[in-house]
Amino acid sequence: MIKIKEAIVVEGRYDKNTLSQIVDAPILETSGFGIFKDKQQLALLRQVAEKRGLIVFTDSDGAGFVIRNHIKSAIDGKYLKHAYIPDIYGKERRKATAGKEGKLGVEGMRPEVIVEALRRAGATIEGESHGIPRGITKQDLVELGLSGGKDSSALRLKLLKKLNMPQRMSANAMLQALNLLYTKENVVEIIESLE
Repeated sequence: MIKIKEAIVVEGRYDKNTLSQIVDAPILETSGFGIFKDKQQLALLRQVAEKRGLIVFTDSDGAGFVIRNHIKSAIDGKYLKHAYIPDIYGKERRKATAGKEGKLGVEGMRPEVIVEALRRAGATIEGESHGIPRGITKQDLVELGLSGGKDSSALRLKLLKKLNMPQRMSANAMLQALNLLYTKENVVEIIESLE
């Protein structure tokens, strides 16, 4: 079990149960779309974020991104970190059928995938040192053809697939993830390998 300084917010109780077996950190729930109506829960998330930092860890399906974006719009970004799980198709053991998009959620991820997602998000893990994020800029994304060009969305999708990241990530979310994981030189090499 790893100990994390920040609190983590997930969509529901099954996600919370999965994480609580892997990490030692406060884990809060949005109750799915319940967060849109529950002003007290949102106020609590804001207070926790300002006090100790908050890692947003939602599923990689459309609903997960809607919830993530709602939290991003309600809480100052300087208090947030974003953990993303890869798009892995399948169904959770407790469910009779796969979800609407057929992707596994946080609850269906293997422990090593969850830990890696938290590391990529920049979680402050007790006993581990933390490097300074590298500076890939929005202008770099434009120059590399990942943003602002006529084929940029197709290239971005190829890159996200290659890096095993959620395909619904916006250019800004991808920029944040790239800065946590790669240097500009790494990204250039990866893009060249796609062509």
